Amino acid sequence: MADEKQAQDRIAELRERIDAVDCQLVKLLNERAAYALEIRELKPSVHWGLYDPQREEQIFENLARCNEGPLYAENLREVYEAILHVMKEIRG
Repeated sequence: MADEKQAQDRIAELRERIDAVDCQLVKLLNERAAYALEIRELKPSVHWGLYDPQREEQIFENLARCNEGPLYAENLREVYEAILHVMKEIRG
């Protein structure tokens, strides 16, 4: 019984930490979006297209380099493909 209570308490504690991390991620994603919008505004003045596949590959390479696990590089790529898709659709 005591082990079950300890496990439940630990789960509750870890879930609180996950909730805090989720809030941090939302804040960081919004910060990233603001930077992306600023870049989007600047690109026409330097005659760059809005979509840059080479830059996306640089992002994926950087993620793989930064990754210390336990996520696999392929997992991060999937997550970031979704993030980049959303970033392309946002309007400032």
